[in-house]
Amino acid sequence: MITQKDFLKELNSKPLLFDGAMGTEIYKRGVFINKCYDELNLTNPNLIKQIHIDYKKAGADVIETNTFGANRYKLKNHLLQDKVYEINFQAASIALEVADNEIYVAGAIGPLGVQMEPLGPLAKEEAVEAFEEQAKALLEGGVNLFVLETFIYPEELNQAIIAVRKICDLPIIAMMTIDEAGNSLTGASPEVFVKQLESYGADVIGVNCTVGPHRMLNWLEKSRGFTNLPLAVMPNAGKPRNIDGRNIYLTSPEYLGEYAKHFIQTGANIIGGCCGTSPEHIKAMRNSLNAIRPNYRKINITSIEKIILPDVKVIEQENKSRLASRVKNGYFIKLVELLAPHGVSATSEIDKARNLYYQGIDAINIPDGPRASARMSALSLALQIQREVGIEAVLHYVCRDRNVIGIQSDLLGAYALGIKNILAITGDPPKLGNYPDATGVFDVDSIGLVNILNRLNHGLDIAGNPIGKPSAFFVGVGANPGAINLDEEIKRLEWKVDAGAEFIITQPIFDIKILENFIKRIEHIRRPLIAGLWPLTSIRNAEFMNNEVPGCNVPENIMNRLRKVEDSKEKSLQEGISIARETLHEMLGEIQGIQISAPFGRIQSVFDVLDGFVFK
Repeated sequence: MITQKDFLKELNSKPLLFDGAMGTEIYKRGVFINKCYDELNLTNPNLIKQIHIDYKKAGADVIETNTFGANRYKLKNHLLQDKVYEINFQAASIALEVADNEIYVAGAIGPLGVQMEPLGPLAKEEAVEAFEEQAKALLEGGVNLFVLETFIYPEELNQAIIAVRKICDLPIIAMMTIDEAGNSLTGASPEVFVKQLESYGADVIGVNCTVGPHRMLNWLEKSRGFTNLPLAVMPNAGKPRNIDGRNIYLTSPEYLGEYAKHFIQTGANIIGGCCGTSPEHIKAMRNSLNAIRPNYRKINITSIEKIILPDVKVIEQENKSRLASRVKNGYFIKLVELLAPHGVSATSEIDKARNLYYQGIDAINIPDGPRASARMSALSLALQIQREVGIEAVLHYVCRDRNVIGIQSDLLGAYALGIKNILAITGDPPKLGNYPDATGVFDVDSIGLVNILNRLNHGLDIAGNPIGKPSAFFVGVGANPGAINLDEEIKRLEWKVDAGAEFIITQPIFDIKILENFIKRIEHIRRPLIAGLWPLTSIRNAEFMNNEVPGCNVPENIMNRLRKVEDSKEKSLQEGISIARETLHEMLGEIQGIQISAPFGRIQSVFDVLDGFVFK
């Protein structure tokens, strides 16, 4: 019977060949992507078995279990979270039967599919628990080693390694995915993330997926000199091309076979294939291995020059922006929310901002795609207002529309152009807006966004690389005092503050009791609280806010007041102003600022609400 010691001993004497893709093979054999491929271990084991057989016949030394997405979080999308053990154990059993003690079986584990702290709400301990649950089932199913593959974030990969090490000492292959330049998808250079992976304690480190053999060879050439650990490379069969609605990989088996020689001669210890590779590709790679006497040598790296991060001086809050300074010095803050226009001209909004500036408003709050609607970019409007009026903007930035690379690029560009105040928002799902067929990205939520902003403020990008001069964003977050699950809302607010949030803006307040309860619950969160205020315009407006805007609670006594004047537009507007003024009066002393919305762009309602109030 082969053991983990056999694997490591054999790996030390010759390069080993892994199998190719599982997902694209399943698709090629008639199973469409709306199915849970991991569940096929239970519902169609013969299909999975045949794929393993084909890879074994092609000459693979190692086959991977069909369990890349078989963790509780990804299986939950298919309502299969209660079958983690069953799916993984059966997958190992199928592969072991095919291997028949002649080749090795690797338990395949991929990312969880949810963001882990600091970029998301999943705690590290929860990640370890989920990885351990999957690994334990694979271990009991009889796998010989583990392959942790296609990870984007090194820290998540580290939690997977910790989980496996908790339950066994089987060999671990730890692999991330890279971009066309050979960097991690978060922008870390090979030198940085290779040393990171080395420090986590895996037996083999490497890269897989995303790019084809040429780019992966470039990565190998750069990385071989950075570590003594064995290296693994498992490229895609090139970049997929969409032909008649199907993604087709066009890299031929012969081409990948030729690159197998280059991989080994450059110092790879493990080679294999990822998306788009087939038994034919693996057979070609086997033929190449059999035909060459590899230039196989043990690399001995004696020392690597340590990367020294620059001594960054973080900018103090009072020096970040005029708004940050006023908040720090205890002034009562007055913000007004203006929406970006639907068209290409912001003349009206700029005129309104100028009028608000002359009346003593501290900053203009600009939502980013509110209610998932398409408007001029909030960044564009913010820049125009700051440039042409002189008043600062608070730019809402939502996570819905960009991946983490795009987010970082946007933020660096915004700062370079003079945007200093950011409100970090997760964002409404696209299906709430005017384009229900649009898709959201949501690489991170608002917690992760605050972490990204905080890193930039400390002179680091999301991969931990120095960016030179640090940014000085004044970072705010949203809060919903009327949340249905207030415990969860406060928990998330605590995470935002721990991540670096410096002020809080609430959803519009209509019920003072809800705000008072919220303030009592967050006494331990010592951050300035700016309350949202919305001057209602009619009973229909109140009903909309109460039923269609998450977190807004318009009490019945206010609804009744508006019903009494619903026949008069003018009286409805006046009653809405009166309600807003009463609410503001009751909140004074409990908050450090107010954000007033201007419904339908009516800034006169802002002046009417503030008329007669004296603030510090």
